[in-house]
Amino acid sequence: MMWQVLLLVAGFAGIITGAVLLVDGASSLARRLNVPGIVIGLTIVAFGTSSPEFVVNLFASLSGNSEMVLGNVIGSNILNILLILGLSTLIFPLAVKTTTTWFEIPLCLLSALAALALAGDQKIDGNTVALVSRSDGMILLLFFTVFIAYNIQMAVKGNTDEPVPGRDLSAGKSILMFLGGLILLIAGGKITVSSATSLATTAGIPDRIIALTIVSLGTSLPELATSVVAAIRKHTDIALGNILGSNIFNVFFILGISAVISPVTVSGGAITDLLFNAFISLLIFIFVFTGKGRKLHRTEGGLFLLLYAGYLVFIFIKP
Repeated sequence: MMWQVLLLVAGFAGIITGAVLLVDGASSLARRLNVPGIVIGLTIVAFGTSSPEFVVNLFASLSGNSEMVLGNVIGSNILNILLILGLSTLIFPLAVKTTTTWFEIPLCLLSALAALALAGDQKIDGNTVALVSRSDGMILLLFFTVFIAYNIQMAVKGNTDEPVPGRDLSAGKSILMFLGGLILLIAGGKITVSSATSLATTAGIPDRIIALTIVSLGTSLPELATSVVAAIRKHTDIALGNILGSNIFNVFFILGISAVISPVTVSGGAITDLLFNAFISLLIFIFVFTGKGRKLHRTEGGLFLLLYAGYLVFIFIKP
């Protein structure tokens, strides 16, 4: 037990250090290549920080553990919005760029609604079993290609709304820092998830609850560290883009790949999680489009944190 706790601490340290290196490397590359910060946040950084979710889901799919597959994706997305975006907004209010407002936020909401619709076979079609099938997975991957094509178009234009802040590093050092940070993120995430899952299993916690809490927290620590560091440094594009991009990646790419490898069975409790994920994704949409100055304010960040605390209480009381 003590050895698992020590591994957990070591995993946290690797993740936090990796996030700092990754943000510095990505910001420097954005400055040198004249790529918008939102593109860096939505693609390179988001994919890098989503690597732990991908690794966990890959092994879970191969072993046929549907509860771990779906719980990790949806649990990570809920945690990303309520905990990570909530904390980041409390640190520094996140201004939303026009491109983010009109594409990334609606696409994040679309990903949540798509996951809910594809997993709702039992409710919608009256099927005996709710399933995210291989064909459903292919549909999600098609959405993912549209997302990537959009970001490539933005990168080709190379027009930034404002200079991307960050350290002025050489191209070689920027790449080394980014790769080094990515390696630490993946290694730290894997160690953290492995040790945390062992501790939770010993305590007799169900698989779905483990996936929604311990595993999703472990795999989302890169997003947490990256967005918090970016918010402290006032890199609003990366702080916000990292969360939106990660949620889009998680559903369209990671859940899509997972379903193609092995169809994902959806339990009754998972539908509640999917509904809640769609609701909080809608909240971001409402806050941005109805708020002042297209900005997420500290009061909204505080509300996200309260909602996350309430959600944790709910799933433990009614698993």
